[in-house]
Amino acid sequence: MRRNMVQKLAGHGLSDPRVMEALATVERHRFVDSALRGQAYEDTSLPIGLGQTISKPGVVARMIELLRNGCAGKLGRVLEIGTGCGYQAAVLSLLADEVYSIERLRALHDKTRDNLRHLRLANVHLLFGDGRAGFAKGAPYAGIIAAAGGDAVPQAWTDQLAVGGRLVAPVSMAGGASRQQALLVIDKTVLGLRQSVFEAVHFVPLKSGVA
Repeated sequence: MRRNMVQKLAGHGLSDPRVMEALATVERHRFVDSALRGQAYEDTSLPIGLGQTISKPGVVARMIELLRNGCAGKLGRVLEIGTGCGYQAAVLSLLADEVYSIERLRALHDKTRDNLRHLRLANVHLLFGDGRAGFAKGAPYAGIIAAAGGDAVPQAWTDQLAVGGRLVAPVSMAGGASRQQALLVIDKTVLGLRQSVFEAVHFVPLKSGVA
């Protein structure tokens, strides 16, 4: 079923072979409630409780593909904002040397520890805290990826991004009555930040504080 999902995603234009192999490896059904496991390998988002969702596999693949930007091997250290159920962190664990993943909802953070325990991912570090502040102790990061969208990318994230690093996050587009979001890519160069805007997406809102 995972292989079939990956074949469908490839048919929609996703092409990074390392990302496709990671999605074919990680068992997405382990990250959703048992009642929803029959839908685990459909390209759809699913509720995971507390008003949060697990992203569509296609969106996870697209964002990580953008993050990798054609990288021949593994990324270095990556920061994930919004651990959610842990699915994307598990995928990233196969594509990066280290993954720091931060979640602001304590109940979800605790649930994710249970979700990931059986995988024994030594290179994944789960953090409880305010994702808007990033995680300075782990910086600088080769990549930063966010699973929640706000009006702008917090300064802390770009400060913690390494020169030569890349950030991928959903942001709200100005002037849209429905607050439509799009994927924003920020490359940090020796000359400063370079931004590119990609396709429309829909993520939960980026919030401050913990709960």
